[in-house]
Amino acid sequence: MAAKALSFDVGDFVVYPKHGVGRVVELQNTEIAGTSLDLYVLRFEKERMTLRVPVGKADAVGMRKLSSDKTMKDALETLKGKPKVKRTMWSRRAQEYEAKINSGDLTSIAEVTRDLFRADDQPEQSYSERQIFEAASSRLARELGAMEETDEKAALVKILEILNKAAAIHNKAKAEIAAA
Repeated sequence: MAAKALSFDVGDFVVYPKHGVGRVVELQNTEIAGTSLDLYVLRFEKERMTLRVPVGKADAVGMRKLSSDKTMKDALETLKGKPKVKRTMWSRRAQEYEAKINSGDLTSIAEVTRDLFRADDQPEQSYSERQIFEAASSRLARELGAMEETDEKAALVKILEILNKAAAIHNKAKAEIAAA
């Protein structure tokens, strides 16, 4: 177990499910309540936050390395799909969206991003929809940016391009069905 848990090195980008992409800045040994504890010290630049995660608990909290290229490709492919909007109460959908974002699963985050995206010609979002969309797209963009060694802004532009192209295709198909 300890050999598997020590799979992160200083300088590695990691994904912590509740906070997104961070970087291991230090491996620390601290004594807490008379017990020696090895910790990963993670730095999340966007939130200006430092988090200490016990090495033995890294697996249990879902901390992981950046996604594989295939996983990212699948997530970006998910963005091209048709948005799925359930007809349930917003509060219940919002909870489901938050749970997907905090799961740390890239495809789930991409689903939330896709489902809450609004093209310029579509009706405006409510404040809470926009907040959740921004949280999901930011989380996706940070991981894409870290993988492509670019910044979050450039990655977000790429994500929005994919979403806008997909929206145009889906709107055209919807118009053709309505005209028939």
